[in-house]
Amino acid sequence: MCDIAIVGGGLAGGLTAYALSVERPDLYVHIIEPEAAFGGNHVWSFFSTDVADRDRWIVEPFIDHRWPGYEVRFPEYARRFDTGYSSIRSEHFDARLRELLPASVPVQAAAVDLSRTTVTIDTQRQIEARGVIDARGARPTELLEVGWQKFVGHEVRLSKPHGLTGPIVMDASVEQHDGFRFVYVLPFAPDRLFIEDTYYSEGADLDENVLSARIHAYAAAQDWEIVETLSRERGALPVTMAGDFEAYWREGGEAGKIGMRAALFHPATGYSLPDAVRTASAIAALPDLSGDAIHDALHALARQRWTEGGFYRLLNRMAFRAAVPDQRYIIYQRFYRLRAPLIERFYAGRSTLADKARVLAGKPPVPIGRALKVLREELK
Repeated sequence: MCDIAIVGGGLAGGLTAYALSVERPDLYVHIIEPEAAFGGNHVWSFFSTDVADRDRWIVEPFIDHRWPGYEVRFPEYARRFDTGYSSIRSEHFDARLRELLPASVPVQAAAVDLSRTTVTIDTQRQIEARGVIDARGARPTELLEVGWQKFVGHEVRLSKPHGLTGPIVMDASVEQHDGFRFVYVLPFAPDRLFIEDTYYSEGADLDENVLSARIHAYAAAQDWEIVETLSRERGALPVTMAGDFEAYWREGGEAGKIGMRAALFHPATGYSLPDAVRTASAIAALPDLSGDAIHDALHALARQRWTEGGFYRLLNRMAFRAAVPDQRYIIYQRFYRLRAPLIERFYAGRSTLADKARVLAGKPPVPIGRALKVLREELK
């Protein structure tokens, strides 16, 4: 038995367990995770303005790289921003979480069934809890209409220093393939980089060998000689265009849900860290942590975030339905010319009415006929 059972030891589940350990140390918490390590194989990154100051303590212990700014590159220009940028690698996340949580928290097992107060695991045991939180990640569904941000990333060691002073969050000056393509680069050390080849595409399939070759070609074009590949990552994040939120929530089962499983991620990027921090903060502050109270609070939170995401889903429909695929980069090239505070609020999911009007103002960066078709569908 325990007070809280968190099913899934990824980013959302881990941050929630940590927040509870600090704010509610009297609670007996379990994280039920089938893998030997928390967090899988990921690099999570975020802008300093993505996380509210009052919630910064939740994510701060897990950051292992941070920079005072970043840059973007497009065919027409390059631009630097002074917005802080931070990254968390899953191996550091796992190590720090184990340092910070009581030793009794992890339960290495897979959940096969769960309710709001029980979790049946693959050892044929049942864990009883005051409240259960489902943090098992995204699941296949027909209820959300999505595109994909898919990627392959390599952490590499170079023969000499690379010379970067901060991340390249988006280098879209590269040859375009399979929709909108850009390269993402994080300088982890003077001779060590994380290089990710990323695509905004209609489908989630990718050829890892092809993308790996493009990573090496990109490095060579920058005069970076790769002497060793230290780690590899691949993934596909949903970019939502439309969907039935209530049906999606019900389809996921009766327990309260967080993270990707609750559609708590930025609709335009698929990134989940800012929402994971907000959710962890909200759960730790709940006066009632019974299964029913947790479910109702998380449903209300996810419903609110879904409603707030309507503008971003409209932009996704414009990008995926109105833009010519190999010209999709023009949308982002135009966007990054806007004022830095607007861009910060966009990625934090806090765009104001004035921000939305500015993003939509002027000649659309997609064929007008195709844009009008999307807008007509919007009005039906």
